Amino acid sequence: MKQKWILIVATLALLVSVIMPMSTLAADNSQNQNAINEKLGVPIVVYGANLSEDEKTTVKEALQVEQEQEVDEITVSGEDLAKYISDSNPSSRMYSSAKITREEEGKGLIISIVTPDNITQVTSEMYANAMLTAGIEDATVEIAAPKPVTGHSALVGIYKAYEVKTGETLNTERTDVANDELSVATQIAENANISDEQIAELLTGIKQQISELNPATKEEVEQIVKDQLAKLNIELSEQDRQLLVDLMDRISKLDIDFSKLSDQLTDLATTFEEKYGELMQDEGFWNGVKNFFNNLIDTVSSWFK
Repeated sequence: MKQKWILIVATLALLVSVIMPMSTLAADNSQNQNAINEKLGVPIVVYGANLSEDEKTTVKEALQVEQEQEVDEITVSGEDLAKYISDSNPSSRMYSSAKITREEEGKGLIISIVTPDNITQVTSEMYANAMLTAGIEDATVEIAAPKPVTGHSALVGIYKAYEVKTGETLNTERTDVANDELSVATQIAENANISDEQIAELLTGIKQQISELNPATKEEVEQIVKDQLAKLNIELSEQDRQLLVDLMDRISKLDIDFSKLSDQLTDLATTFEEKYGELMQDEGFWNGVKNFFNNLIDTVSSWFK
């Protein structure tokens, strides 16, 4: 009997040693994140206008809205889509939602897709590139959707939230180009069968070269694109290559400080939320933990038989 109690205590101690650091980390992060920033303001949550009440509740839980002491809440609609992106459909249904927290200058962009299974095309790196093109810097952004969507409409919500939060007016030419960048990036990634990291590296590399070389003609932009494709060993169809050249030619004519891109994009793909968020929500993961401890108990028990 004494040996069995030792077994139970030892197993519980092992369980606590695994779970406690995770809960302590969550608690510490929660305390740090929940303090109201009296300089930059509270987070702003933007909801897709077509969310049902149940879907909105799901999004709130994913964005951990209830854990914030205070938030500002707004809604993004198809009319907002038409405001920021030319030739768009004002009747579009909007589901992607986001929580945006302003950060100190130099902090950069931290992008987390907290419902990765429901944002099917746009990656955090793509969001970051497009946001920088639009003129948005220094913010923590969490993106969520209650069901599978491409993720394109979340960018519009971020634009609206940024304007509401800062009082600044984004250049609609830049937001329009940023949306095209998002579309071109997802199309190329799919058509060329290349990874999200490769398309992000390609876009960033081209922009950095545009900044350094300051091309005066479309032909010079085309050469930059050609060089970066060769450098990364990426092959595109003629149609996709031309889409990329046309996009980068438009971007080269915008008033953008491309030199900031390198620092702004550092480690976006390895943030804690993106790296572990899906794992912690994965039922299979927790079943694996349960099976591990069940097997452990069975194994240790056999020692005393």
